[in-house]
Amino acid sequence: MSDALKHECGIALVRLLKPLEYYKEKYGTAFYGVNKMYLMMEKQHNRGQDGAGFASIKLDVDPGERYISRVRSNASQPIQDIFAQINKRINDEVFDHPEYKEDVAAQKKNIPYLGELMLGHVRYGTFGGNSVEHVHPFLRQNNWMHRNLIIAGNFNMTNTTELFNNLIELGMHPKEKADTITVMEKIGHFLDDAVRKLYKKSKSLGLTKIEASQYIVENINLAKILRKSAAHWDGGYAMAGLLGHGDAFVFRDPAGIRPAYYYRDDEVVVVASERPVIQTVFNVPFDEVKELDPGHALLLRKDGYMTISKILEPLEKKSCSFERIYFSRGSDAEIYQERKELGRLVMPKVLKSINHDTENTVFSFIPNTAETSFYGMLDAAQNELNKQKNEAILEEKEGLTVERLQQIQAHKIRTEKIAIKDVKLRTFITDDSSRDDLVAHVYDVTYGVVKSTDNLVIIDDSIVRGTTLKKSILKMLDRLNPKQIVVVSSAPQIRYPDCYGIDMARLEHLVAFQAALELQKEKGNKNIVEEIYAKCKEQESVLDSEQINHVKELYAPFTDEEVSDKIATIISENSIKANVKVIFQSVEDLHKACPENLGDWYFTGDYPTPGGNRVVNKAFINFVEGNPERAY
Repeated sequence: MSDALKHECGIALVRLLKPLEYYKEKYGTAFYGVNKMYLMMEKQHNRGQDGAGFASIKLDVDPGERYISRVRSNASQPIQDIFAQINKRINDEVFDHPEYKEDVAAQKKNIPYLGELMLGHVRYGTFGGNSVEHVHPFLRQNNWMHRNLIIAGNFNMTNTTELFNNLIELGMHPKEKADTITVMEKIGHFLDDAVRKLYKKSKSLGLTKIEASQYIVENINLAKILRKSAAHWDGGYAMAGLLGHGDAFVFRDPAGIRPAYYYRDDEVVVVASERPVIQTVFNVPFDEVKELDPGHALLLRKDGYMTISKILEPLEKKSCSFERIYFSRGSDAEIYQERKELGRLVMPKVLKSINHDTENTVFSFIPNTAETSFYGMLDAAQNELNKQKNEAILEEKEGLTVERLQQIQAHKIRTEKIAIKDVKLRTFITDDSSRDDLVAHVYDVTYGVVKSTDNLVIIDDSIVRGTTLKKSILKMLDRLNPKQIVVVSSAPQIRYPDCYGIDMARLEHLVAFQAALELQKEKGNKNIVEEIYAKCKEQESVLDSEQINHVKELYAPFTDEEVSDKIATIISENSIKANVKVIFQSVEDLHKACPENLGDWYFTGDYPTPGGNRVVNKAFINFVEGNPERAY
C-alpha cells in the first residue's frame, strides 16, 4: 500500500495441555510454549509495530508464589524487545541457580514467564496514545485468583462513550475512556459478580473458604459472563482473555469483522489472528486450522477442556475484506488466490485504458503487498496476448510467412520492477517545501525500460489518501517519460471511514471524498455539504438502530468512473507530463474474488453494525466543523 495506513492488531494464545516436563523430554526444553509464542508473534509482525505484549499464567501454584507474569514494550522493535527481556530474566535465574537448568519443577516455581497458558499481542495504535500503558495485554488484578483478568484484542468499539457511561451507572470510576478499558472493566464486573455468587453458594453447601476456591474454579461459567458483558457492544472484535486460575477465552464479534483461527491437538490449543501463522509455527495442514465462527467464543477450562460456545446471535457475516486485500499475510492459501483474482478481475478495465495495446505497455507494481495481485493481472494479460496472437495468425493465415509467424510469437507481456522503496522518510524537517522534496524521493525508479511511446501500468493494493502517489510515486514514474501512467487499485474506492480497527477515521483525508466534493462544486451543488450536515446533525439524538448514512448522498450523482477520473486530476500535479489514469476495482468484482469476506463498508457505506452509521455521520459533522477528533 503506497499510502501510510495503520494495520490491524494481532493476537496469539497458547495453552499447553501436558505437564512442562513432557515438552522438556520431547522437545528438549520446558520453554517450548514461550518459543512458540515468540514465533507466532513474529509471524504477525505485519499486524502491529507500535507495541507488543506477553502474559503467562502458571497453573496449580502454591499460595505466595507468583503465577502471573507480564511484559510490554513500545520500543522500535517491540517483539524482539519483550523476548529479550524474557530471555535475560530466564538466563539470569539459571546463571544464579545452575541447579534449575535440568529441574523443570524448579524452573516453573522460580522463573517468570514459564507457564502453561500464554497470551501475546502485537499492536497498531488507532485510539489513545502509544505509550507502554496503552499496550496490551491489560491486567485487572485481585487477590482472589479467579478475579485476575488479562485482556488483549484486535478491536474497536463504536459506542465507547455508551459503554463508559454504563460503567459509571454501575458505580465504577473508570480511569480512562478507551474501549479496551471499558471492555475489560465490563467483563471484570460480571466476573466479580459470578465469583461472589459462587462463593455465597459454596457457603450454603457447607464448604470451607479454602474449599470454596476450588468450587469456584469448577463452576465458573465464562460463557454466561461474556453474554452479559457483550450485550451492548457495537464494534468489530477478536479478543482473548485469561483468568488467573487458568480458564481462558477467545471471543469474536457477531458479524465476524475481525478474524480469529484456532487449532487443537493432544499437546496444545492455539489461537491466532491469521491461519498461516498456526500452520507454519506448528507445522499443521490448512484444513486442521479452523476459523472461529462469528458471535462465538472458544472457551478453555483450567483442566484443558475446550468448547466452542455461541455468545451472541450471529449477524450476516461481514468479515473485513481489507484483511484479504492487504492486512493478512499473503502466504495463506485462500488469500493468495483471492489477491491473484483481484488482479485478474480488474484487467478488463486496464486493457480498455490502453486500447488493448499490450505491445507498447509495461506492467509493474508498487512494492510490496500488491505483488500477488500483479501476478493475477499478468495471468489475464497473458490470456489477452494469446487471443491477440491467435487473431493475428488467423487474419494472415493465407500469406503468413515464417518470419511473420516468429514476429507474432515473439510478442511478450512486458513486466519490469519499476518502483523500489529506497529509504524510510524521516520527519526531522518540518518545512513543507523541504518535506515534500524528501517525500518525492522515498521511492527510486528503474531507468531505461520504458519508452516514450509506452503505457506504464502500476498496480497498488489500494489508494486511501493518495498523498504518496501525488507527492512521490507519480513524479517518480513521470521521470521515465511514458505516454500514459495507469494507476490500478486492486481495491474499490475508499469512500467512508472505518470504525472497527483500521486507521481511517477522518473523511477529509480520503481522496475519494475529496473527489466527490470537487465534482459537486463543478456540478454547481453549492449547498450539498450544508444539506448533508443538517441531516447528520438531526440524527445526533436518534438511536443507532435508526441512523441513516447521509454521506452516501455526496457520491450519489456520480459514476465510479467520474470519481476515479477526478481522483486522477487531484493526484496529478501540473509538473506531470504523462496522461494519468486511475482505475479501481469494482465492489462486485471484489465480492467475486473474496466471497467469504464481504465486509465492504469503507467502499459502500453499508456498515455491519448500527454504530457504523452514527460514526460516519459524526465524521461528516467533524469535517464541516473542522474538528480533528475521531468520530468514535
